[in-house]
This record gives sequence, structure tokens and C-alpha cells, in this order.
Amino acid sequence: MEIKVMHQVMAWNEDVSDAVKAKLAQHQVCLVNVMGSPGAGKTSTIVALINALREKYRIGVIEGDIAGQIDADAIHAMGIPVTQIDTDGACHIEAMSIEKMLPEFDLDNLDVIFVENIGNLVCPAEFNIGESFRVALLSIPEGDDKVEKYPLMFATTQALVMNKYDLKDYFDFDDQRVEHSAREQNPEVAVFRLSNRDGSGLHELVNWLSQKIDAQIGRCPS
Repeated sequence: MEIKVMHQVMAWNEDVSDAVKAKLAQHQVCLVNVMGSPGAGKTSTIVALINALREKYRIGVIEGDIAGQIDADAIHAMGIPVTQIDTDGACHIEAMSIEKMLPEFDLDNLDVIFVENIGNLVCPAEFNIGESFRVALLSIPEGDDKVEKYPLMFATTQALVMNKYDLKDYFDFDDQRVEHSAREQNPEVAVFRLSNRDGSGLHELVNWLSQKIDAQIGRCPS
């Protein structure tokens, strides 16, 4: 019975995810699902991307948190349209929550919406939310075995960002192992090494994102 109910939930989520995609396509808006563990640096990475991309794109943010709105307040202070999803303990965001948030935005005046998913390497990977593509963050302090331990997260993402790369010398972290494991799961995954402290790797990630966003919204690369 439990398995049947879970299949029904997943199928329903896929239907809503497709509806979200169709809605965003009508308005030529790209939805980027940013995932990773608590403390992986999702918010700081989104902030860095906003600063790098805001002159080219009109940006909105959906913040997902189990409780509190610290991250949403930080984005709001930047003058960026932001809405908050409080999951009340749920370990992921579902497509229905995104569907309910879209009316809060003026979609005709946006190009891209970043979604900061719940800090978790398991549940968010299982639920499509109508995203155009996914970006998964893995921070250096988490260890280099996480791709092997949580394969679905990294098999379903279009980009893997090894974040806090400036700390690599202080941890026994084998970035080549991570990249190899990620490409075993997903040969097409784009891999980046990023430090939000010194900005290294940001240019490469921004260029990749710009190409993906342009393709999604039908804009010719500048």
C-alpha cells in the first residue's frame, strides 16, 4: 500500500512539474534548482551569481527552508524579488510549492528564477520541480565520498560545483575522485571548482550558466 501511494505521489508531482515548465516556457523564464547539504554554500553561491548576472538578466529567487527566513532576508536586501517556502519539516520542495509561488512574481519581467532547495542530498533529488536544469553543490568539508554515497543527487544534475575550494589544502579531499565518480553517474555533467571567498571559479560557472539560460529563454548569446 505504501509503495502504491508513493508512486501516486511521484506521478502527481511529475504532472505538476510539467505544468510549471509549461507556465515558465510561456513567459520565457528559466528555473534553476540549486541543491546541496546544509552549509554547502547554496545561499552564498546564489548571491555571488546574482551579483555576476544581474546586469544581464532579470532575476528572482525562491528560498526553501524548513523554518526561518534568514536566507530570504539576505536576498531581499539585495533588491531581488524573493519568496519563501517554509516546508514545516519536510526534507524537500515539491512542484506544487513552486506552482503556488509563481503568482508572487511578475513573470513577464523575469528571465531566471533561482530556487534554493532544502539542505539535503537525498530527497530533493527525487522530486522534479519544473526546473530547467539543476546545480548540485558539494563543499570541501563534506568529504570526497558523497557522490558515491548519494548517487541520485549527482546523476540527475547538470552541474556539480565543488564549493569552498579554497579549503582544499586543509582537508583530505580528492577532487579528482569526486569528478570521476560524478562522470560515472553522469558523463555529461559540468564540473566546477568554486570559492565564494576569493571568487575563483566563478567566471567559469557564470559563463556556463549564461549559455544554459540563453538557450532556455531563447536569447542569442551576447
